[in-house]
Order: sequence, then C-alpha cells, then structure tokens
Amino acid sequence: MHSSFVPPRQVKIGDAAAFAGTTPRAIRHYHEIGLLPEPERGGDDRRRYGYEDMIRLLWIRKMADAGIALDDIRDAFATGTASAGADSGDGIAGLLERLEETLAEQEAELLRQRTAVQRMRTEGSRMGLLSDFVTDRLKSLPEGSLRQADLDTLLVTERIFGPLGAAVQATRFVVLATHPTLREDSDRIDHAEEALDGVAVDDPRVAQVAVERHTFESALQAVIEESGLDKDDDALFDTWDTLHPATADDG
Repeated sequence: MHSSFVPPRQVKIGDAAAFAGTTPRAIRHYHEIGLLPEPERGGDDRRRYGYEDMIRLLWIRKMADAGIALDDIRDAFATGTASAGADSGDGIAGLLERLEETLAEQEAELLRQRTAVQRMRTEGSRMGLLSDFVTDRLKSLPEGSLRQADLDTLLVTERIFGPLGAAVQATRFVVLATHPTLREDSDRIDHAEEALDGVAVDDPRVAQVAVERHTFESALQAVIEESGLDKDDDALFDTWDTLHPATADDG
C-alpha cells in the first residue's frame, strides 16, 4: 500500500530552487529586482518558501524559459495582477495579456531596427543613415560622385533642420558632384577659409577670401537655376506639405 504524497508546507531556499529548476542565487536575484517577494524567515533566520511562493517561482521559470526578460515578467506581475490575485483566473489572464503586449512591442521595435539595417545595406552605410526624403534627391547621381563628407554634412543638417532642410541642401551637393570645376573651387575656398582661423578681421586676406566666396556662391546659384534644380526645390516644399498636412493645432 502506497502512502499519499503530502508536500511540506514550507521549504528552505535550496529545496525551493531544486523544485523550480533554478538556483538559490537566482532566487536571491529575483528578490533583489522585486520579481519575487521575500518570504518571512523562520526561527533560524532562514527564508521559508510556501505554496504561493513556489507557484510564482514556477511561473517565473516557465516565462523565463520562453525567453521573456525578467524585468518584463516583473512588470507584468505588477500590472496584470493589480486587481486580481496572481493565482486567480483573471490575474493569470491579465498577466499573459500584458506579456503578449510587451512581446508585440518588442517585435515591432525589432522589425523597425531590421528595416533600418536592411536599408543601410541597400543604400550604403552613410546614405542609409539619411531619410528617404533626402536620399531620393541623390539617387540620380553617378555612384561614387558624392563624398563621405557630403553625406556627413547632410546627416548633421537633417538632425538639426529635419529631412526637408537636408533635402534642400542636397541640391548643393548634386551640383558639386556633377561639376568638377565648381567642386575644385569649393575645395579651394574651404581651405582658404580654414587658413583664416586666428587671423584678424581687418587682415586683407579676409576680404579677399570673402570676395572669392561670394563669387563662388553666385556661380553655384547660377548653375542651380540653369539646370532647373531651383524648381525641384520648390517641388520639395510642395511634396513635404502634402506628406505633412498642417493641422488646426499648427495655427
């Protein structure tokens, strides 16, 4: 005749860990992060784990084995069981619902990250860092005609002024990429301006470089107008307004 199994009412941390398939160290960590409430201690000042503690441990292990982060499990316990006990049907349903919502959010974020990485691989690492609104302006250029410094400048501009500002600035680099003489003049004047660092404003070289800059910018603008790129810039604003219609809150 077999005697019926009667589990002990309380067990020590080592037995609790063995039963749940974890370690005492892991259980202590659960206590530290607020995932598992710390039970009362016995007369020997050692923790004693009861039935509800063991059930919660099993839940934690099952969900952790499913790949759910401990912080997410803790948050789900905190929000999913606020109005119902963890052992009740409503409490468990709420917990699982919260976990599913968390996983869905993580899945959406992973998809966004993967899409961004795929775009960078397709466009090229630097080009892919820019938004589509900017890169669409550059796609007609021959491969390799843009410098890395050009793309870096556009990246900074987009960060400060947004995609529209960078797309308008891209017109400048479109011209420089397709007009070698203007590119050479641009490089020469840039270097001349850098050489003026620390030079007094009344130095004759400052005025000379300023004249050269004005002449260059006038020539650049003339090419932009002759090629019709200025009309493309106007179209950019129209496209942007279409994609981002003003609302009543915008005034």
